Amino acid sequence: MDHQDGSAVDRMIFGRVLALAVADAARSLPQALALPKDELALLTARHAPQFAAAVDAVPEPADFGEDAIEEADLRDFLAEHGVRGEAEERWLAAILARRSLEPNHLWQDMGFHDRGELNTMFRRHFPALVALNSADMKWKKFFYRQLCEREGLMLCKSPNCEVCDDVDVCFGEEAGDPLATLSRLARGVAA
Repeated sequence: MDHQDGSAVDRMIFGRVLALAVADAARSLPQALALPKDELALLTARHAPQFAAAVDAVPEPADFGEDAIEEADLRDFLAEHGVRGEAEERWLAAILARRSLEPNHLWQDMGFHDRGELNTMFRRHFPALVALNSADMKWKKFFYRQLCEREGLMLCKSPNCEVCDDVDVCFGEEAGDPLATLSRLARGVAA
């Protein structure tokens, strides 16, 4: 992927993530994305200038919320697998760790249109994770399985996926409406 193609992918990634976070009436941008205002300002300047006004409106000091118990471990795990060591991967590690706490499929909780967009983001910024997840396990399940294995904990009730009764839970279809679309419909805004 050349630089120009990568820039377009990053514009898509961060545009989708910010669009969903801006639509979140319950939380501020820093709370929804686990990034301080100065990092959000840099992110929007690079990849999503259409959201600069929303970032400017964030009060100082910006509260970006308290981490969940596993959030720091997940953020570190993701950052370790970034391909370039760029700010984008650090931002995505924080965003993914926070958005992984949401109740839907990760692609929905990131504001992507489908799982394919999520996988595009992982291939661009975290290809080592794509290789580790070669069986295409659902990303949230994969993350927590990896964290548990690091701690020597057995997450699964079966010794391997091939004999497990819950294969569909971990590897099943991930279809549905994108949450960004659902959010717009709830607000009465055309898609």
